[in-house]
Amino acid sequence: MQKMMLRIKFRYAFYGKTEHSFESGIMKIKVIQRDTEVQMKEIKLKAMAKINLGLDVTRKREDGYHEVRMIMQSINMYDQIRLSPLEEPQIRVKTNVSFLPVNEDNLVYKAAKLLMDEFQVTSGVEIDLRKFIPTAAGMGGGSSDAAAVLVGVNRMFQLGLTKRELMERSVAIGADVPFCVLRGTALAEGIGEILTPLPSLPKCFVLIAKPPINVSTKFVYTNLRANELTCHPDIDGQIRALQDGDLEAVCKKMGNVLETVTIPAYPIIQTIKDKMMQCGAVNAMMSGSGPTVFGIFNEREQAEKAAELLREEDKIRQMFVTTAM
Repeated sequence: MQKMMLRIKFRYAFYGKTEHSFESGIMKIKVIQRDTEVQMKEIKLKAMAKINLGLDVTRKREDGYHEVRMIMQSINMYDQIRLSPLEEPQIRVKTNVSFLPVNEDNLVYKAAKLLMDEFQVTSGVEIDLRKFIPTAAGMGGGSSDAAAVLVGVNRMFQLGLTKRELMERSVAIGADVPFCVLRGTALAEGIGEILTPLPSLPKCFVLIAKPPINVSTKFVYTNLRANELTCHPDIDGQIRALQDGDLEAVCKKMGNVLETVTIPAYPIIQTIKDKMMQCGAVNAMMSGSGPTVFGIFNEREQAEKAAELLREEDKIRQMFVTTAM
């Protein structure tokens, strides 16, 4: 994969207010002195899942990356991470999922190494990752795990980095990681690293349904003809609806251009969407590159009814009813 440039811009401003920009130049290495008498303690963290309320791809760049405009939303579903200090200088990863790597191929390992190398940390850390967010599902589980480890390592070793500084560094791990550090509701632009916080999604219930298939993000973006797309979601309209606190308008303008690739390859995604709508969803859509589908409901009972229907008729097992953060 081609390396991303370190010149990253983050926007921190609610729409309608003065916008402030932060732009990083060359990353500086900082070595800090630590109080050797401070006892490092075990740290527990939650790595929150995300959905995309709207996802548009505006163009494919010459470097192979796709530029996007999407509205990201954290939800109350999470992996659990426990960090424990080690005297020896190593990073040790444990997980409850047998097929996940526990070496430098795991994003949590990369996240810890990124900060520990930069700040020349001489002790080590054990990362215990308990996965509950479905994997390869378009819900940002790996990115969120990495973001949580960045936060935890920063706290454990008293590195003194602000959230903004963590976000600046996190893009080196993945384009979704800065949002997973930020959390909440945000507009993501560029390759996903330019973030503008937005008002929270109005109160609702979210049904998450992952069919028993895995979708390769690489497959989806490779087969997406970004420059030939003629229909784009109304991202600006969604932003206005969020400002107005209008759930129905937010949902009406939901759209994901990646569905043009994923649904023809995996028709079960459309089936799940249709059945959620039959059960009263305000709207339903694929999250990210899929295959997870989410439906937004006004009432929990409606979401639970849809889950029961999908379980009985389509044998969908991975389903959760939750709320937005």
